[in-house]
Amino acid sequence: MLKGMGGLGDMAKMMKAAGEMQGKMAQLQETLAATLVEGESGAGLVKATATAKGTLTALSIDPSIFNADEKEVVEDLILAAIKDAQEKAMEKTKEETRKLTEDMGLPPGLGLPV
Repeated sequence: MLKGMGGLGDMAKMMKAAGEMQGKMAQLQETLAATLVEGESGAGLVKATATAKGTLTALSIDPSIFNADEKEVVEDLILAAIKDAQEKAMEKTKEETRKLTEDMGLPPGLGLPV
């Protein structure tokens, strides 16, 4: 049917594939926003919860660490827990993006924006 029309058939396939990829990326965005990861420090005395997109959603601090003389230690533990949660969020995002690209038959390391 599209004989003699050049690559219009291939263009239609590419447009359909691009639309499917856009839908899957939107679904991945929703999944990452709903997926929670937890980082911790001080053997669990401070815990930070974040979405897989890196948004901090909760912070839990064991009251036993509150001591005015150790304010800097507490601050360091809080920062360490937040960094741990952010690193886990980044890893989860990379993992889910890798799965999506593999499922779509795209080459590894494509670096899709998430």
